[in-house]
Amino acid sequence: MNFRNILNLGVKELLGLWRDWIMLILIVYSFSLSVWTSSHASPEALNNAAIAVVDEDRSQLSTRIIQAFYPPWFVRPATITTSEMDARMDAGLDTFALNIPPDFERDVLAGKAPAMQLNVDATRMSQAFTGNGYIQQIVTSEVAEFVAGYRGETAMPVGLSLRARYNPSLDPSWFGAITSVIQSITMLSLVLTGAALIREKEHGTVEHLLVMPVTASEIMLSKIWSMGLVVLLGSAFSLAVVVQGLMQVPVAGSVLLFLAGSVLMLFAMTCLGIFLATIAGTMPQFALLMMLVLLPLQVLSGAMTPRESMPEVIQTIMLAAPNTHFIILSQGILFRGAGIETVWPQFLALAAIGLVLFRLALARFRKFLR
Repeated sequence: MNFRNILNLGVKELLGLWRDWIMLILIVYSFSLSVWTSSHASPEALNNAAIAVVDEDRSQLSTRIIQAFYPPWFVRPATITTSEMDARMDAGLDTFALNIPPDFERDVLAGKAPAMQLNVDATRMSQAFTGNGYIQQIVTSEVAEFVAGYRGETAMPVGLSLRARYNPSLDPSWFGAITSVIQSITMLSLVLTGAALIREKEHGTVEHLLVMPVTASEIMLSKIWSMGLVVLLGSAFSLAVVVQGLMQVPVAGSVLLFLAGSVLMLFAMTCLGIFLATIAGTMPQFALLMMLVLLPLQVLSGAMTPRESMPEVIQTIMLAAPNTHFIILSQGILFRGAGIETVWPQFLALAAIGLVLFRLALARFRKFLR
């Protein structure tokens, strides 16, 4: 194996990428704007939920309930009529519509149990699920305080002391920003290497390589180190400038240790990208094949939901996927400040999976060149 050939071929790949402005836009977007939007687009906490109230009671208690909905959890409630309620929800103007019936205050003071109707637009699933609990708690609290005649907390026989570790403010953007960087590493390592190989075939430069004194392993390694270097630099920039600098999201552990794990992840995923490109042959086929592979990898790896909540058979199968170990490694380092003494099993697993994928991709790549 001639390392000069690997270096020169890798430089050729970087020059080819530099001339592909669409790929450059994708790289810049994935490690900058995508990180910000991913952390703010789907907040887990309720934020500016649209609510309307049909106040058929017009009492002191109903007014008190209406005034309990205020920003930043809800927008100022719109007071509407019964005939407007369904039309406004059909138009998507309101996520919640609360109907306070007539004589509500009188029935409450009389010791009865009057019913209130809450209509929820469940197509807005995240806000509907969270806001339903918020509204029930607000209404129950306001009614109890009105009947008691004062505001106060109920004395509980047992006290619960809450200690939120790693994210004391419970800010979902911390998790979203770092997770977006991790997912961008997975996606781009597949896309760049696969696109580089298919670009060689579509431009007819594969035939040029076949008549040169280079081997299949040299060609493959050149694509791995060049595209992996681009993704590694992009992830380092995103963590340092976008996540820690602009968004002020703290990183608990060593960034260098995380980047070391990223190198092993990039090695494994770039080999997988080359393997998929040799199967597809054309860019549209590669895009469809990548969707079939990338989406299950990201959904079932533990990046979106904890692996413990998945069926055991899925957990076992996904141990063969490199990004499962990369997610465990990344979350341990960046979220919890883990050191090499904690994440070394994931390093070994990534190295082993990478070597297996390299052998499979190399065997397939040799057939591809014939």
